[in-house]
Amino acid sequence: MSSSDVARRLHDILDNVARIRRHTGGLTVETFLEDEKTQDAVERCLERIAEAARKIGDVLDQRYPDVEFHKLRQFGSVLRHDYDGVDADLVWIAVTKRLPLIEAACRKELGLA
Repeated sequence: MSSSDVARRLHDILDNVARIRRHTGGLTVETFLEDEKTQDAVERCLERIAEAARKIGDVLDQRYPDVEFHKLRQFGSVLRHDYDGVDADLVWIAVTKRLPLIEAACRKELGLA
């Protein structure tokens, strides 16, 4: 995969991180858990993030071990195939705890940090 493809995928990830932030801005875990539309929108953005990470492959795994890109790729499979078992509490944790790490790694990789 060419570096321009990786850059494009990193930008895709950042775009979807920004969407999630817009969707969840001002929400608490309680209001998120009550809002099915927001949950659906966030899950879709997370699917796109995971798919972009899948297309990038494992090239970032060792550079950013704290991000756990391999788990991100696996999470995408869960969102796509085990959608009925997705726990909204875990989605919220991904949004509040994991997204900042993902965003920081992508920004650093693109020279935007």
